[in-house]
Parts: sequence; C-alpha cells; structure tokens
Amino acid sequence: MKNTSYKAIAFVLMICLLALLTICAGAETMAKTTSARSGVLYEPSSGRFLYEKNATERLPMASTTKIMTALIALECCDLEEDITVPKEATGIEGSSLYLKEGDRVNIGDLIYALLLQSANDAAELLALKISGDIPSFASLMNEKAKDIGLVDTSFVNPHGLDSDGHFTTAKDLAILAGYALDNPDFHNICSTYKHSMAVGDSIRTVVNHNKLITRYDGAIGVKTGYTRKCGRCLVGAAERDGIRLISVTLDAPDDWNDHASMLDYGFSILETVKAEDIAPQLPTLPLIGGVCESMPLCISTAANPIIKLKNEELTVELSLPRYVIAPIVEGEEIGELIIIRDGQKSLRIPIVAGKSIDQNKPGGFFKRIFD
Repeated sequence: MKNTSYKAIAFVLMICLLALLTICAGAETMAKTTSARSGVLYEPSSGRFLYEKNATERLPMASTTKIMTALIALECCDLEEDITVPKEATGIEGSSLYLKEGDRVNIGDLIYALLLQSANDAAELLALKISGDIPSFASLMNEKAKDIGLVDTSFVNPHGLDSDGHFTTAKDLAILAGYALDNPDFHNICSTYKHSMAVGDSIRTVVNHNKLITRYDGAIGVKTGYTRKCGRCLVGAAERDGIRLISVTLDAPDDWNDHASMLDYGFSILETVKAEDIAPQLPTLPLIGGVCESMPLCISTAANPIIKLKNEELTVELSLPRYVIAPIVEGEEIGELIIIRDGQKSLRIPIVAGKSIDQNKPGGFFKRIFD
C-alpha cells in the first residue's frame, strides 16, 4: 500500500514537471519565431541575454536613436529652462511638433515630445541647445555610447532619419535602454502615456506611440521607430515582481506581438530570491579597540532581490576582512557577498555592520581603579 502511494506521488510530480517543461518550451518557441530581422531579450541586472536573433548585425535604428538624445539631454540640461526655437530647428521632416521660429518651449517638455511623439524637431532643437550644431552633438552621442560600452553603434544625427554611417545592433540598443532606464527621469517620461505642454502660445498634447504601454501588463517603455529603409523598430521594457526585462526588435513587421511573446517568455523562466535566503551564515568579526570584542554582520537592506533562472543554481562567496577597528557605524559596508553564475562573478552585494560600536577610550586614574 505504501509503495502504491509513493508511485502515485511520483506520477503526480512527473506530470507537473512535464507541464512546466511544456510551458517553457512553448514560450521559447514563441520567442524564437519573431518576425524581426534582428532581436534580443535582455535582463539588465545580470547583463544576460535570454534570447538573440542576429543580435550583432549592424542595422539602421530609426527613432530609437532618440533614447540616446533624451539621455544626454537629461544629463546635460536644466529641465525647468525655457528656450527659444531658432530657424535651424524648424521644418524637420517626419514626426514633428511643427515648431516655429521664435516659439518658447520648456526643455523638460521637449524630452516628453521626443520620447512619446518622436518629434524630430524636438531632437534637432535639443541637439542645437546642447552642442551648437548637429555634428558636435553626434560626437557627444558617440562618446556616450563608448562610455556605456556600446561596440557596434554609430550616431550621425539626434533623430534617426536615414543617414549613411548611422547604425546600431539589437544588443547595443538593449544595453543602452538598460542604462537609460536607471535614470529616474527617463524611466518616468518613457512610461508616460500622455503629456500636455506649452509651445509658444498654444497647448499641445503628445501621446506615446508605444502601444506596449497600454497593451502589455507592466510595460514601462521605451521607444518606437520607423522609416522605409529601417522598417519597424521597437525597444520595449516591462517590470513584474521585481524583474525588469528589455526587448528589442529591428525591422519587425509584427513587432507588438514579437515583444509580447519575448517578454512573456522571459517572465516565465525567471524568478527572484532574497540575498539572505541563499547566503551562508554570516560570522561575527573580531573587533579591535571597541567596547566589545566582536561585531555582528548582516546583508545590506538596500540589496535588491537576485534575479535568476528558475532552474539555475547560484554559487555564493563571502569576501570579508580578518578583523575590523572601532568605531563602527551600523550599516557601514564591511565586505561583500559575491554571486557566481556559470563560473563568473556576476553580482556583488554589500555586507554591513549589524550595529554601531564605540571606540574604547581609556579613562582617568580613578575610572581605571573603579573598573
């Protein structure tokens, strides 16, 4: 009777495992049948690419260019400043705010127009404001690309209209979007559906062209793009249960469905764990010159959950000094918990002092006698 019960339990477990494998396989199949010429699914906290298709093929990027333009504007400009539109920033082809010479506009509003409505004249105006001319701004874009670690990207203009030598890859675009989303202002703007702004004497409302914002649960951006030469380009991003994913397609006729499939796949194979749940028991460290002889340790409360594959085994290491010297302040960083994936050190989490400990200061003659 007991053997029969074990067999029944084993059968149920096997069925559950087969169901899980079937779900994951189905999600992976959807992800690998994207319509895009090039695409990736990226998990930025680990720097891992969960799906790739021609990921390093150099291709034109259309208005996804404006991710870099917006990032530089956010880092270089006062968002509260109003500026006057020069003639050079008017009459730009394609999607536009239809700025007129002499109009007064706010820089923060221009970045909304840039990322939501993909306004090419807003891109031109911001470039002129920051660098004085387009070639100088393109040089600034390329310097920033190098700093971020983009290896197959070249910018010629701030808006993405077709130009020789203006290209990127799906992999580089994902890395750029991951970097940009760490900027709170960029995150807030690109995830906004609608924004009203003053242009000269009129009030305009710009609406986000990115349909993921309203169609996909947890979507937070990022940027659409299209020209006849480029085809449909899209950088998407979504957050669920502490997991952020970035999806990129270049030249994708069915981009909305492509991104939904890729993001669904990513969320289906990932999970979060707390650092304290996988960390070994932390020791106490010898304390020199303190009012006590040892100091307790703990994982930093600022540590984000660790994102991992559901079937992934993580290895952890402790990096700690042999001792510490008083005084110590609670929360002071003492060492690191190192997360190792596939033999590589991929994440470092601070280990901090569990409490404040004062220095042991010698007293006078009578205090020593009393002690």
